[in-house]
Amino acid sequence: MDLATLLPFLVNVIAGGLVLGFVYAIIALGYTMVYGVLQLINFAHSEVFVTGAVVGFEVFRVLTPSPMNGYLKLLIALLAAMVISGLLNVTIERLAYRPLRNAPRLVPLITAIGVSLILQDVLRLIEGFQGRFDLTYTLPDGFSGKFCGAESSCAAVGSTLARLGLDLQLKDVILIVVALLSLAVLNYLVNRTRLGKAIRAVAQDRVTAGLMGIDSNRMISATFLIGGALGGISGVLFGMKFGTVNAYSGFDPGIIAFTAAVLGGIGSIPGAVLGGLALGVIQNLIGVTNIFGGLLGIANLEAIDASYQRIGAFIVLVLILIFKPTGLLGKSNVEKV
Repeated sequence: MDLATLLPFLVNVIAGGLVLGFVYAIIALGYTMVYGVLQLINFAHSEVFVTGAVVGFEVFRVLTPSPMNGYLKLLIALLAAMVISGLLNVTIERLAYRPLRNAPRLVPLITAIGVSLILQDVLRLIEGFQGRFDLTYTLPDGFSGKFCGAESSCAAVGSTLARLGLDLQLKDVILIVVALLSLAVLNYLVNRTRLGKAIRAVAQDRVTAGLMGIDSNRMISATFLIGGALGGISGVLFGMKFGTVNAYSGFDPGIIAFTAAVLGGIGSIPGAVLGGLALGVIQNLIGVTNIFGGLLGIANLEAIDASYQRIGAFIVLVLILIFKPTGLLGKSNVEKV
């Protein structure tokens, strides 16, 4: 493989990493929002995300025979996943976390792990009753095809992307657009609305916010609702990207997304996005290291394959935290006396 072939290959690897990174970023936002308000790592968020993926699968399965427009089917799947995952997250907070709010910090953390395991088995039981375990997404026609192919109305755009060496599927572009819209709406909600100001007030000082008339319980529930809705969106996007989900599909992306939140600075919304994109690109590059090793004639690199992707992500995390313990965009909490 010469340089003219290697560069387009590298461009596609980075582009694929960014697509994957957007999925991680949306999942990571669910972790970082809850932590920002309660200083709680909601490890059950990975199962909330998988619930959204399962809901998306069921919606696409039911709507597949319908002549309805594919984008409308996607919109219905996203809305259904947002509602179900959001309400599930609120229920988890009300039943599992709120009674333990004043308990030692380790207690709700262990509870979160327990809720995660319970939800895994509930999802497995529900799908098992229907005689299926691995759920394969049936996407609308064209979603898995090439973005702006020669036969499409945007063939000129497709030819431009081809000259740049990019080979994107339509579902990849949809994933990026949905992720960017979700981030824009979240940014507006948190920074430009009264609800967002109230949530930030509770995150900063719950007692003082209560004295100013803000109902902290409602704001915490709203935070879990928003985080769960983001989990539902990311679940549908994950199902579209990888095609198959099951009750245990949330473990790996959940751990990576949590790592992304810590890498970017736990509690920081821009940090979660940056961390997700960084880890997506790093994982994709590690996954093809053996190819580069073969091209460069470095035998030691040929043993590195996609199974080392998680290890690479954690190595990067450790190195970043050694030099910047608060993460890339995190801020240290300084208590003034």
